[in-house]
Amino acid sequence: MTQRTLTEDARIPLDAGMLDGLRDPVFLVDEDRIIVDYNRAARHLLGIEALATALDKSLDSAPAVAAIGDTLRGTSVETIEVFLPYPIARTYELSVWRLPDLKSTGPAWAMVILHDITAAKKAARMRADFVANVSHELRSPLSSLLGFIETLRGPARDDPEATERFLGIMESEAQRMTRLINDLLALSKVETEEHIRPENSVELGPVLLQVANTLSVRARDRGMDIILDVPNDLPSAMGDSDELTQVFQNLVSNAVSYGNTGTPIRVVVTAEDAIEGSGEAGLSVAVINRGDGIPPEEISRITERFYRVDKGRSRSMGGTGLGLAIVKHIVSRHRGHLEIDSKLDDETTFTVSLPPASA
Repeated sequence: MTQRTLTEDARIPLDAGMLDGLRDPVFLVDEDRIIVDYNRAARHLLGIEALATALDKSLDSAPAVAAIGDTLRGTSVETIEVFLPYPIARTYELSVWRLPDLKSTGPAWAMVILHDITAAKKAARMRADFVANVSHELRSPLSSLLGFIETLRGPARDDPEATERFLGIMESEAQRMTRLINDLLALSKVETEEHIRPENSVELGPVLLQVANTLSVRARDRGMDIILDVPNDLPSAMGDSDELTQVFQNLVSNAVSYGNTGTPIRVVVTAEDAIEGSGEAGLSVAVINRGDGIPPEEISRITERFYRVDKGRSRSMGGTGLGLAIVKHIVSRHRGHLEIDSKLDDETTFTVSLPPASA
């Protein structure tokens, strides 16, 4: 922040180096509402041309401009929340002080601090959405169970055929809730440990063979073959064997569920000189199926918790809407990268890139 001196009436010196070190944008506005100084963060936000420019020309927020104006006139202003659409849409908490203080008379400047709360707002929305989604996902099977219990105690009390049918549905709904709770626990665990990178060495060949064997019966029921393409001289990956099994079981299971009947599922492992995300050497595992595909506008969202491209189809196949969220967080914990490529009515490829054990 450039060293400047206010008027003799103000007598407020500034520490330029200290303010430039702040991550929050800080700027000064004089009595004519001209931006007279700013720190490095404010320069990046407002632009280099903002210096010596009218406040309302540089700050695209009427509430912020009004709050600063009120402060200059001697009115105390509470901290307010403002939205700035440019250069990147962000939400800030604005605090403003009058220099000298509000009791002083004569010319006054205002010091403004913008604290970025975008991430906190997003996290709060995600938490609220998460609670709402969990409640919704549990309410449906619970309502079904209560309804069937009431029927079995009443009209179907002496109907063996109805009893057998209702008990089967009740078992299915209970299993669905069990899957949901298990996935919620798995997601919570991996999110809690996401900052801790696994340090074990994992052979991907045996992991993928186990996944293929586990899902082979489901695949054969749909006329599908799971084809593994794993080089013999493949280096080990850095990771947790159980978590990587969960990743590839989720991806191959989705390939079975959403692929066209009678088409193959290919799992291709490749040693890479530069993996996506880090640019360093590593391993990539591509799970490829042929089906309806994923609309381009949906690809960026399908790893969100409870987000489903085809909600009805996902639920009918026992999906909880959490599988890909779990995959994303496990891959992140492994310092890897997940890439999704899909063409409508053609191939869909989920590629997981992982660092090698020697990294």
